Amino acid sequence: MRIIAFRTLREFWERPEYADSESSLSSWYHDAKNSEWKNSNELKQQYKNASIVGEGRVVFNIKGNKYWLVVSIDFEFQVIFIRFVGTHQQYDKIDAKKI
Repeated sequence: MRIIAFRTLREFWERPEYADSESSLSSWYHDAKNSEWKNSNELKQQYKNASIVGEGRVVFNIKGNKYWLVVSIDFEFQVIFIRFVGTHQQYDKIDAKKI
């Protein structure tokens, strides 16, 4: 999978208050980058706790549910678009289907 944009993840973990997310986000990035999911069922086989929320959006729990990562996935073109990364409280303020 091609991931757009790694920079969003890096900028998040470079903030001192979120520095503890670096290894978990980096691990997710490398796992996703090396995956070739053809559909959401294949994704769910690898990430059982991922939530398919519709509109092509998937929510991943990062670092034991401390952070949430929302992505948009185009399985046909093998592209993941990072849409949001933040805390549970920040996630509650967004609409994962529209962000």
